[in-house]
Amino acid sequence: MQRQVDNYNYLMNELAVVRTLLENNPENQENSPLESSAKNTLTNAALNNLCRIFGLTYFERYILLLCVGMELNPNWGFLCANSLSGVGKSYPNFMLATLVLPQAHWNALTPDAPLRRWQLIQIAEGSGLNLSPLRIDERILHYLLGLNNLDERLQGVVKSLEPQNIAHVNCHQILAEQLATTWVNTREGITLPIIQLCGDEVSSKKAIASVACQLLNLNLYIMSAGAITSLRTNEINELLRLWDREAMLTNSVLLLDCEESDSSDAAKENAIARLMTNISSPLIIISRERRRFTQKPIIAIDVPKPTTAEQRIIWENALGEVATTLNGHVDTLVSHFSLSAATIHTVCTEAIGKSKLTNQLPTPHSPLPTLLWDTCRSQARSRLDELAQPIESGVTWDDLVLPEAQRQVLRDIAAHVRQRAKVYELWGFGNKGGRGLGISALFAGASGTGKTMAAEVIANELRLDLYRIDLSQVVSKYIGETEKNLRRVFDAAEAGGAILLFDEADALFGKRSEVKDSHDRHANIEVGYLLQRMESYRGLAILTTNLKASLDQAFLRRIRFIVQFPFPDVTQRNEIWQRIFPQQTPTQDLDFGKLAKLNVSGGNIRNIALNAAFLAADAGEAVEMKYILQAAKSEYAKLERQLTDAEVKGWI
Repeated sequence: MQRQVDNYNYLMNELAVVRTLLENNPENQENSPLESSAKNTLTNAALNNLCRIFGLTYFERYILLLCVGMELNPNWGFLCANSLSGVGKSYPNFMLATLVLPQAHWNALTPDAPLRRWQLIQIAEGSGLNLSPLRIDERILHYLLGLNNLDERLQGVVKSLEPQNIAHVNCHQILAEQLATTWVNTREGITLPIIQLCGDEVSSKKAIASVACQLLNLNLYIMSAGAITSLRTNEINELLRLWDREAMLTNSVLLLDCEESDSSDAAKENAIARLMTNISSPLIIISRERRRFTQKPIIAIDVPKPTTAEQRIIWENALGEVATTLNGHVDTLVSHFSLSAATIHTVCTEAIGKSKLTNQLPTPHSPLPTLLWDTCRSQARSRLDELAQPIESGVTWDDLVLPEAQRQVLRDIAAHVRQRAKVYELWGFGNKGGRGLGISALFAGASGTGKTMAAEVIANELRLDLYRIDLSQVVSKYIGETEKNLRRVFDAAEAGGAILLFDEADALFGKRSEVKDSHDRHANIEVGYLLQRMESYRGLAILTTNLKASLDQAFLRRIRFIVQFPFPDVTQRNEIWQRIFPQQTPTQDLDFGKLAKLNVSGGNIRNIALNAAFLAADAGEAVEMKYILQAAKSEYAKLERQLTDAEVKGWI
């Protein structure tokens, strides 16, 4: 408070000097007003800071004060009008300034001079530049009065980012220190490099930027790239001028959030490029992908997720004393989920809050480990929902009809996922390198033989999310786009350890002849990239195909598990029919032996059963053979096949 009082008194004393200059006859000016100003010293006064920041000359300083007086002194217009032997105007103008103020020079009012370049003053319409009214910018007036608030024209476009910390994440602390050092070591006169923080962890990138700014005593503001998409070039330039001025006044850095930027959106990309080109204050960009930019020096930094050890420490600190009661569950969470520090704290707060709430209820409630697990899944789910199709199902091992050999391989797959942490970390296999540690599987078989259901069973067994990715949709004709699409999927899935089900593997893994052109070479690069990501993925990645014979054997050798799903025989079809109807479904006189004669896959059986249930429900009856026959005819028509007498003999 005392500082504001001192600042105000200093400003009033300086205005008194200008008032004296206005009251004196210009031809008989004495040095006493300036001598009085020289004695009025306050190094950290807002006026002195402003002059130092923008490099104002003595004359420009007094022009600014001349305009300040008009806002603070009701008699200032009278002083202006009477200062030039009664022929002056009742407002500040450049002619008055040149005749009354010391050390006058014409270039003070040129467009490139600080007063106009940084919009410290505004020139209203008038009779020529000399006689046009001069007015101080409102933001600058507030600053001189000691009120250093964000310019209202920037509010809603940029917002302050609260200081964050990256305690327990040593790799991020090192990056923050490197960022700060880069700026400190940039020589004077050299363009400050733009810093680009790349990677999947948005909160981690923001935290690194925040800590780097704290190390340099800088404030950090954030702006979404979407805020400038619709702006015209002159509007972007005006916005940047206001921001650059604000950055100088508040010692601030701009964080441009390009996380949702789409490289195919030309308008947004052009707007971002203009901002990067024209900004003169420090700029940090956060984005998932590296941005190419040649107009200015740019330093791209890849931000990794916290290591497993760092995540374990973050979990233990976030849980506090509760961590000791979880009997090793923290290790399970660290093994299956790869979360940022901010997300871990959010998970713990939410789960512990739910636990305390449910403890007060008379009904049975989920224990804290279950709440933590489910909250982790929920937190990690949002980004993947945008890139892949979630599959939700309640099927279990009892619903899956397969030969025992195939069922055992599926159980082995589940065991590998479940015991991943123990084998790789506690038993040391993970120390041999990251390649080959991912759990990959190929499910091969005709459509409807249970490939997707098997993935659902494993997901339910492990209580993990299952997402379907159609490889035929991911593969792009544009070079480089397929890898980008796959990278987005894997990066998003890493956080939640989701099970990824890649359909139509033959779209990418088909046998290839000799490489004849760049497209053939790039197709092999795409395959190699997918296999590399599958081999290093923390979760389970499953490929499915209807045509195993069409897949290149060299690629198949890099898959850990291969499961062949056979077309069901009569015995297996009988078993499927017996399990297909839920317990609540009313049935009557169904002959499963006869139904098993339908030579169709399990998927077709489900379609027939479901259709028959709707037909029976509409008729107000239980599911009978006649409804299944009607549904079977419909399914066969869809398959472009004819029901044979042998298949339906004796049904009705």
